[in-house]
Amino acid sequence: MENFITQCKKYNLRITPQRTAVYKALMEDKTHPTADAVYQNVKKDCPNISLDTVNRTLISFSEFGIIDTVMCSGQGKKYDPNSKPHHHLKCVKCGKISDFYHQKYDSLKVPSEVEEEFTVLNKKVVLTVVCKKCNKKG
Repeated sequence: MENFITQCKKYNLRITPQRTAVYKALMEDKTHPTADAVYQNVKKDCPNISLDTVNRTLISFSEFGIIDTVMCSGQGKKYDPNSKPHHHLKCVKCGKISDFYHQKYDSLKVPSEVEEEFTVLNKKVVLTVVCKKCNKKG
């Protein structure tokens, strides 16, 4: 919560009960949830909150760097509250996304032709995998 409060103050975002509830729900869900999944969790404690409010809150958090957006083809946006340098494993069968840490991936050299054309803000490696659970299913 300290990071959340610090980031909100940094960007002059009011710390509202709705924003706090969305952030808490996201922090408690380690599955990289969609906006709808966050909404389903938040409305248990805030029954008057709308999906639109949750969506706009997640988009704001993402724009200000409070959380990260993980794009998944065919599954829409998923959200990641983990602010530590990390990478992702994405199962092609079930769509599950898991975090993993690897220092060598953190320090990957960006090709000079990329650096000439772009300002690199972040580096993440996404490994496309079949998870253990899906492997057992065949």
